[in-house]
Parts: sequence; structure tokens; C-alpha cells
Amino acid sequence: MKLLASLLMAAALAAPAFSATAADAAPAAAASKTAKPDLAKGEAKFTAVCAACHGADGNSAVPAQPKLSQQHPEYLVKQLQEYKSGKRKNPIMQGFAAQLTDEDMRNIAWWVASKPVKPGFAKDKAMVALGEKIYRGGIADRQVPACASCHSPNGAGIPAMYPRIAAQHADYTATQLTAFRDGIRTNNPVMTGVASKLNDREIKALGDYIAGLR
Repeated sequence: MKLLASLLMAAALAAPAFSATAADAAPAAAASKTAKPDLAKGEAKFTAVCAACHGADGNSAVPAQPKLSQQHPEYLVKQLQEYKSGKRKNPIMQGFAAQLTDEDMRNIAWWVASKPVKPGFAKDKAMVALGEKIYRGGIADRQVPACASCHSPNGAGIPAMYPRIAAQHADYTATQLTAFRDGIRTNNPVMTGVASKLNDREIKALGDYIAGLR
């Protein structure tokens, strides 16, 4: 009986301590998600993990790799989370994102967003004219909305809602639009619906026009 009483007393004393620990952990976890990003840590992590493909300051020099500079950080965090979870498919990016914590993602996103994007240039005047027509006015008979309605007339997007696309590499933009259209990229139903109504020439024209936006 004495042994049973001792065990019950120990359990009674331990319970409040456990409850307090659990109660403290929840606010701590919530606070970590809203903590101010550490830009120095973001730069260090970006240099170690991202710079080889996306450039030292997020201005990728490779047309197949997107520029990340000046992108809305909320958008970057969302994409990294979706690569990590597999919602957005890319074996290379999934491998890199798997190494990152939520804190790493926030630090990286806010650091690279603070870097100015280098301007891009359109290449084909005929294609640019078609791209501008679609970007600004859509395609009425196919119910394709104007890209500017979400991404803004100058391609700056809307923070936390729609990504910045101005000055993005034409090849990368065209690849993503094609991936949306063909069901390869599936993490944005709205973009899937829009791209599904575009042909190859229109996609190429949009990529070229968007590259020159600033």
C-alpha cells in the first residue's frame, strides 16, 4: 500500500509539470511560425543550398532556372513547402526542400525577396506583340483572362496572393505554362484552367513578353 501511495503521489506531482510543458510548447511553436525572419541566416542558407542554380543573389543566369530575386516571400515559402510535401513535383527541388525547416524557408524567402531582380529582355517583336495582347486583354472567345488582372500590368503581382513574374526568363515561364496546361504541374487549379486554353505559340509569346516587363 505504501508503494501504491508513493506512485500515486509521484504521478500527481508530475501531471502539472507535464501540462505546463505542453501548454508552453504550443505558444512557442506558434511564435516560431510568426518570428521575424533572420536575413543573415537566410543569406547563409541560400548560399549553401540555392545559389548554385539560382545565382548568388537570386538572379539566375540559366534560362531554365527561375529568377527568385524580388519575388513575394510568401509565394516562395508556399512553393518550398509544396516541393517538400510533393504537392509540386520536381525531384531536384524536392530533394533540396526536404533539407529545409519552416524557419529556413522563411529566412531564405525574405532574404532573396530583398534583392533587386535584374531586368530581362524580349527577343522577338512579332511574338511580343501577341504576348502583350494576351497579357493585357486575354482571349475573349476562349475565355482566357488577361494575365494583368492577377499579376498586375507591370508583372509585379500582388504580395501574398499572386507572384511577381516581370523579368522572368522566357524559357522558364513557357515551361511552367506548358506544365500547367499538360497537367504536369498541378499545384494551382486556376493556372491549370488558364493555361489549358493556350497553344504553344501563345505560351511562347507570353514568355517573351513577360521577360521584358519591368
